[in-house]
Amino acid sequence: MYRYYGRKAVILLDEYDAPIQEAYVSEYWNELAGFMRRLMNAAFKSNVYLERGLMTGITRVSKESIFSDLNNLAVITTTSKVYETAFGFTEQEVFYSLEAYGLQDHMHEIKYWYDGFRFGDTSGIYNPWSIINYLKFKEFKPYWANTSSNSLVGKLIQRGSSEIKGMMEDLISGIPLKTILDEQIVFNQLDENENAIWGFLLAGGYLKVREIYGKEYTLDIVNEEVRQMFEGMITGWFAPCSADYNGFVKALLADVM
Repeated sequence: MYRYYGRKAVILLDEYDAPIQEAYVSEYWNELAGFMRRLMNAAFKSNVYLERGLMTGITRVSKESIFSDLNNLAVITTTSKVYETAFGFTEQEVFYSLEAYGLQDHMHEIKYWYDGFRFGDTSGIYNPWSIINYLKFKEFKPYWANTSSNSLVGKLIQRGSSEIKGMMEDLISGIPLKTILDEQIVFNQLDENENAIWGFLLAGGYLKVREIYGKEYTLDIVNEEVRQMFEGMITGWFAPCSADYNGFVKALLADVM
């Protein structure tokens, strides 16, 4: 591109962490990590034809893993204040959209189903995909389901301890969770830290932050859409498992079905 246009290129790498998650689930993390290090170095560090680069993904991967060859990265997470209104529709934007479609009387139901996302200090952020589909079909349902892979989260919950499963049950029942959270993930250490599941659920938009005190986070399910997604996801996660899980699944969904 530089030879043809005479200008340095901009590289946009979307969902950079998707193959990383799949590699961990399918147990070829070490092989992929080596490839990703070389790719990141060639594309974003030693590339003299690069103007600037942008990588997006839901997982903040530790610098000590695939980013070991990169310097001066600016990392934006769900708790960062930078661009906090740019990751979804604001409530005002949603209201204007409903008004344009003659659906302004449904704002209360919209808030119940799709409100709840928070970035930095800004709350009242809505998932654009959900709002656009509601405006199109005019039905309240979990449109966000099946738009991304949940295999890693499912694996971590299935093999998690009874304490992790109990916390999941509390969350779906409407009881907030208090936990120590590290937003930076080291994939090859996940087997030693099962609490990493909460970081994935927060980054993936399934949970929201109610309060942060030091390193302790108070987390809750985002909204009704996500709550219903959890019901379907968890049932699917445990369906192929042994009968030992059947009692847990029934108890998990008893208060919300």
